[in-house]
Amino acid sequence: MLARRLSTTDAVVVGLGAMLGAGVFSAFGPAAAVAGSGLLVGLGIAAFVAYCNAAASAQLAAVYPVSGGTYVYGRERLGPTWGFVAGWGFVIGKTASCAAMALTFGAYAVEGPEWAQRLLGLAAVLVLTAANYRGVGKTALLTRVLVVATLAVLGLVVVLALTGGTMSADHLDGWSSAGPYDVLQAAGLLFFAFAGYARIATLGEEVRDPSRAIPRAILIALAIVVVVYAAVGISVLLASGPEAIADSTAPLATAVDVAGAAWAEPVVRVGAAVASLGALLVLIAGVGRTSLAMAREGDLPRVLDAVHPRFRVPHHAELAVAAVVGVLVLTVDLRGVIGFSSFGVLTYYAIANASAYTQPAEQRRWSRGWNVLGLAGCAVLAVTLPPSAVAIGAGMLVVGLAGRRIVQRRRAQR
Repeated sequence: MLARRLSTTDAVVVGLGAMLGAGVFSAFGPAAAVAGSGLLVGLGIAAFVAYCNAAASAQLAAVYPVSGGTYVYGRERLGPTWGFVAGWGFVIGKTASCAAMALTFGAYAVEGPEWAQRLLGLAAVLVLTAANYRGVGKTALLTRVLVVATLAVLGLVVVLALTGGTMSADHLDGWSSAGPYDVLQAAGLLFFAFAGYARIATLGEEVRDPSRAIPRAILIALAIVVVVYAAVGISVLLASGPEAIADSTAPLATAVDVAGAAWAEPVVRVGAAVASLGALLVLIAGVGRTSLAMAREGDLPRVLDAVHPRFRVPHHAELAVAAVVGVLVLTVDLRGVIGFSSFGVLTYYAIANASAYTQPAEQRRWSRGWNVLGLAGCAVLAVTLPPSAVAIGAGMLVVGLAGRRIVQRRRAQR
């Protein structure tokens, strides 16, 4: 068993560290390119779906306070195959997220050649894997520092955007020209920035009083992030308009520059780099623990089912995650992995909602209607993502299921 070292506050910080990462610094650009200022509607849709998912996750985590999150919930409520789909969707989606965080860190930290940015991103993966390897207590402490720094920078962005002299309601004109498909695709891309609260549930074996602490931590973390994202999104659009940030790989830095505060752009870049590190730190921990849970059931190689005798962390799983993420950092494109990551995570949460729907009355904290809305929302956002992301995501799910079937047959023959 893993050691229970985290308080409710620690769990909230872990969730904030996962959500307040590269998403808020990078996802607004692709969303603006798709839906213009209609991204604000997409942000509201993404927040609503995230709330439904958080409610389902909190309700399930109170009954199943163990590592693995929806992988465990799906197995318990729907059966092993659905549990595997959830776990596999989480692993592939969040492994892509790890790569996105590392690439964002490199892009903001270094304005030089791409190869230098990629090498710096790889270095971040190695250093933070070492930090996770030393124990989740140290992970939570470092995440707390990174979250405070990130909130300070985002607050600076909001203030500069609203006081820089370029703020105009005219920048919001034309939002209604975005069609429903465009708004939904923007919502799916922005969901990438919301999905970190799953990390709280995956730490179920390491939180004290988990049946009480985990549901509270999930909802508190999500509420804080919704307020922060709404403030950032509105202020950035009012200051610069959607066209300026749509063409930028660093939309918040661009908004500050347009607002006439170019002196603050380096500060925003540092803040984005710090936020990316915080999210990457927690993501590696979350993917490692889901991999541990899947390995325990034989759905991933048994070698990943190992807990360090001294530090009490899933060290084999975390090293494997770091190796895969390192390869992706050296080969993939940042914007391309955002859609793929969202597809995998939306699949994960769709199964969370379906699992919560099956819980009996004595285990319920919300009505089944929220689970229906959450499941439908996940499905709609997943299929309206960029077609390439949908195709790759669906293909990876098929590969995972086929591989699992082959392994099961071989084990049965032996």
